[in-house]
Amino acid sequence: MSFKFNRLQFLLLFFLFCGTACTRKSSEGDTTAKKYSIYILAKDGKEYLLQSKTLDKGLLMPEQEGAELNSQEITRSVIVKNGYYYHLNRKKGTFVKYKLSNRSLIEVGSVPLKDFSIENFYWKGSDTLLLTGLNVPESSQVKYAIVTTAKMGLIAEGNMDIPLPSGRFDNMSVGFVELRNQKLFVGYTYHQQLSASNYTTSDTTYITTLNYPQMTAIKTDKDTRSTYPGGINTIQPYAFNDEQHNYYFMTCPGIALGNRPELPTAIMRIKSGSDIPDENYFFNLSTSATHNHAYGMWYLGNNKVIIRSERKDLFKGLGDHYSTPHFEFYVADLISKTTHKLDLPLDKGTRRQCVLINKDMAYISVNSSTEGNYIWIYHIKTGELKKGMQLAGNTDFIMRIDELTP
Repeated sequence: MSFKFNRLQFLLLFFLFCGTACTRKSSEGDTTAKKYSIYILAKDGKEYLLQSKTLDKGLLMPEQEGAELNSQEITRSVIVKNGYYYHLNRKKGTFVKYKLSNRSLIEVGSVPLKDFSIENFYWKGSDTLLLTGLNVPESSQVKYAIVTTAKMGLIAEGNMDIPLPSGRFDNMSVGFVELRNQKLFVGYTYHQQLSASNYTTSDTTYITTLNYPQMTAIKTDKDTRSTYPGGINTIQPYAFNDEQHNYYFMTCPGIALGNRPELPTAIMRIKSGSDIPDENYFFNLSTSATHNHAYGMWYLGNNKVIIRSERKDLFKGLGDHYSTPHFEFYVADLISKTTHKLDLPLDKGTRRQCVLINKDMAYISVNSSTEGNYIWIYHIKTGELKKGMQLAGNTDFIMRIDELTP
């Protein structure tokens, strides 16, 4: 009798232990199964990172469920890939790899990267990252760094063979980087600083073709149909390849980027197999139904894109461009060159990584002053729109949404 009782005790303790262990494993599994990352700017100026298994439903409050960030260490210009976060700490001169664990951002590796400001990133494979940027503080020399992210090692770094600003133009910006058959296309333009808070931009889009990885120039092409090709893609995307490997990019002469508002926002392309802008293709978005400048472009597939267009009748100038709800989302057809507006609330925040494409659905984050901060779900085939997850509590802006895992 005593033996049976002890054996029962043992079995009971065993199953209790197993249950606890299984629960712990399940909980850990929930953490590692998070599929999406959400970057929040709060009403009190704090910034948070959150992770979620879904964007389709639910409610998250960053102050309760997010990791509070040190804005001196990391900002919204973060690169998200395979569950990790990558960011340049300019103060320390290091490019850092982080992971999020138990509501804390933990550094897991870094490489030195001094006097560098990232303009664009390009993944060559799963763990080779090409960073393109400018020297600081001058912003007059295009630089690059090639990083292996698995072990966080620096493969190569140096200057790209791209002409320096000259004449009245004293600085520049890089808008896109695309690699094809060991040739690197770099789109850029030049700027003139007019005052401490004002500048203007050349009327020309420049594209230099470089040998990769030598970074020596082959040729430079110019296009004066619009200016400021692309933008800083750590903050918002402006380019993509379609199913036929035609490369499309947006030009951004609006006041928030090029500050040449008399020129059109446009979509241009480099055809598959070509290395020059297609002179027969020019999608003038400013004369389409938008009648405004746009910033940001996301490919839906089948020659359709989402663009984010400003409403110039609703803001006074660059000073309130960020805080005033005046952005609309349009679906644009690259072939027919037509646009139609999505029935979404007016959005605020000048540049954001605010759209994710997942098969037949697009997740669109909207910061609405009247309807709250939501992730909206757009069914690409049917055109249906509905609310998904809400970001509430201390949330002021949803700055970016990213896919953690492919």
